[in-house]
Order: sequence, then C-alpha cells, then structure tokens
Amino acid sequence: MDSLHFKQEGLMNPKLTSICDICLMRGLDPHDYSNYAVATFAQSLLYTYEGKKDDAPVKPNWIVQNKKARKRYEAFLQDYDGNEIARQQVKREDLNLAIIKSEDGEIDYIPDQDVTFAQNMEKLGLKIDFQLNEVNFIDRERIRAKYKYRCQYCGRRGHSVDHKDPVSLSHNNDLTNLTLACAECNRIKSDMPYKLFIQLNSQITKINKKLVKYENALGTLQEEFKHRRRYLAAQVHLKGVINDLELNAIRKQNKQLQDAIDSLQSDYDDLRETRKTYFETGWKLARIKANKDII
Repeated sequence: MDSLHFKQEGLMNPKLTSICDICLMRGLDPHDYSNYAVATFAQSLLYTYEGKKDDAPVKPNWIVQNKKARKRYEAFLQDYDGNEIARQQVKREDLNLAIIKSEDGEIDYIPDQDVTFAQNMEKLGLKIDFQLNEVNFIDRERIRAKYKYRCQYCGRRGHSVDHKDPVSLSHNNDLTNLTLACAECNRIKSDMPYKLFIQLNSQITKINKKLVKYENALGTLQEEFKHRRRYLAAQVHLKGVINDLELNAIRKQNKQLQDAIDSLQSDYDDLRETRKTYFETGWKLARIKANKDII
C-alpha cells in the first residue's frame, strides 16, 4: 500500500483511502469512490478505511482513460519509489503536482519507458543531481595506496574506493568517509548502512579469511597453469611436432592442473554466493524490523 500510495497517517494506526495521494491532491473526496481491494486490506488489518463501501468490485472511473498512458505513469512512479536519490531530492508532493499537470495537459509530456528516469524527470520539470560521487582521481589513488590495494571488509585484493556511509544518503565525499573495497564487497554493500554492514561482516571473519586463502591459492595455481601452457607452446615450437610422448605427458599434467583449478574455483564461488546471501538476508531483515507495519 505504501508503493501504491493509498496509505495515510491516522490517529492511532495508518488509514487506507479508496484513492491514491495524487487524487487526494486534486481535492477529490475518497468517500465518493469505492475501492474493493483496499477496503478488503483495511478490514483484514483492522485499519480505518476511508471510501465508498461496495460489496463487490465495480468498474473504476479512470482520470487517465488511455490504458497505455496509465501504464507509463505507473512505471514512472515505480521508478521514483525505487530511487533513493530521487526521493531525497524531490518531494512526493512536487512529483504528484507534476504528474497532475501532465495528466491535465499543462505539461505536454507523458513519462516514456523508452528513455531514462532522469530524462522523464527533466521533461516534467523535476531536476535531480545524480552526480553525488565526486571523488577525484588523486583522492582515489591516495585511498588505494593507504590501504595497499586490500579490501578493508574481506581482506582480498581490491581497488574500488567505497563510501562508508552511502553517498546517496550522506552526500559525503570527505576522505574520512572513504575506504577501499574489492568489487564484490562494494556491490554487496551498495546502499546498506555502514554500521549494519560492519556488524554483519564482523560475524563472519573466518569466512573472510577463507576467501583470502581461496584467492591466493587460485592466483598461484592460475599463474602456474599459464607458465605450463607457455612451456608447452615453446616445446612444440622447438620440436617441430605437435604430438610425442613428452608433449602428451605435459598436456596430461596441464589437464590435471586445470581440473584442480576448476574444482577450487567452484568451491570458492559457492562460498562467495553463500556470503552474498547472508548479507542480503541481514539487510532485508533489518529493513523489515524497521517497518512499523506489514503494508
């Protein structure tokens, strides 16, 4: 109901309205409209329902008559709801007003799914600065040198300069808010609060140490395999033949080494995936815990 914008603050519990917040901004009265689905939700959750009550679904009276246009507005609203930076910089009320102007023809533009979200916002007169990450090359190299190209979360090799507090939330590009991460930890952390990520990470130090060992072992074996392939190519060139007993023995050894590398890589990937799932689950549970209600 949050994402569909039918939920409003109530005196004790949230209340659900038969029309969305855009229609409320138009000055429409929810008691003049029925919404069977929302009314059913409200009854099930013991929330107040504001709207006309019907015993069965009725055909809606759409403000936007064209179905394709409605889909375009819905997709645009979903883009906004899922964009942290957009929600920080553009108030929901301002977005609603722009949509109303678009629906009424005051703005000669309907959001288009074939262009970027930023372009849609600009066409509706809503500007967003997505360039929040303004760390320059010198500062990035300074951070990499400071941490000796080692991820400060797991200990593996890394070169991704990461904002401890996500820049989308903090807008903080100071050196004190920067650390070094491997590409994997950087992706996993994403917009997760730094404090939560560190808390979750502190509980899997043994797993992180295993990841470092896997990385080191794979690096050594892969270098050895490359060396053996170069040696085989050199022997083929010197002998002037493709097959003989010695060359075939080398190929057999190379095949055994490749099998060992593949097996080790598979185990490494399984552990990485398990670790990723662990962080995703922890982040999801933290957000669920922070929610006041279930809708």
